[in-house]
Amino acid sequence: MPSSSVQSMLALLACPAAGSPRQYMIEKAFAHHDLDWRYLTFDVGPENLPDAVKGLKVLGFRGGHCDAPHKQTISALLDRSTEIAAAVGAVNLFFREGEEFVGDNTEGKGVLGGLRSVLDPAGKKIVILGAGRVARAAAWELAAAKAGAIAVVDRTESNALELAGMLFGKFPVPVAAVPWQEPYEVPAETDVLLHATTLLQDAPDSLPPLDLESLRPELLVADVAPERPHTPLLNAAAAKGCKTLDGLTIFIEQVAVSFQLWTGVDPNRAVLREAVEEYWEV
Repeated sequence: MPSSSVQSMLALLACPAAGSPRQYMIEKAFAHHDLDWRYLTFDVGPENLPDAVKGLKVLGFRGGHCDAPHKQTISALLDRSTEIAAAVGAVNLFFREGEEFVGDNTEGKGVLGGLRSVLDPAGKKIVILGAGRVARAAAWELAAAKAGAIAVVDRTESNALELAGMLFGKFPVPVAAVPWQEPYEVPAETDVLLHATTLLQDAPDSLPPLDLESLRPELLVADVAPERPHTPLLNAAAAKGCKTLDGLTIFIEQVAVSFQLWTGVDPNRAVLREAVEEYWEV
């Protein structure tokens, strides 16, 4: 266990690591909250990840983030993982607990925190577009937050069924797996539509195949893409009078959850937002 007299250290492990705003955001928050901590970014290839994790532990690091391509592989190098990280199959954060490094996943917590800045998801009917890693993490956290019902919509029905099966028996929330019939018509009783596909990675200016006429003003539409505060979907939803939640806000909440987990301090979101907007020039 690191001595309390030694400066507390955190790390980001990624490859490539360039372009991540986390160090800039978290260092700004350390300064704002007068914390004598440091956050360092390391470009670590897959072949060097085992040595990097061992090194951080030996050097007394308090934990850190891990990004692509390590989210699915780092868990085997840690002492254990939280239930959600194991269920989702991905670790994006690790923290020290005694002499152990524990893997966690905060991607769903970021979605949940972002939604809670607009509405309480408890009792709400939620449609999730996509069944990948972020969708799985979000579905878990929303089910734990007592959502009224969750529908998982994916082009590959087996993926939606797998996600629904992950939640079955864990939470008393009805979960439906829905094949994506294009254009998808958002059910009239839906309260929240969460877009969590990878569409924007391949086609940044594309809309998911939705029936835009089914977007009602009572609907909250959220998009998890962090680098695009104004995605095509959010622009279309705003034009229909919907409330919207952008991926940048979700990302800020994710970083805030990490910060509080490590330091015990709930960080100032305005400081985090100013830092990431400056870094990404958005």
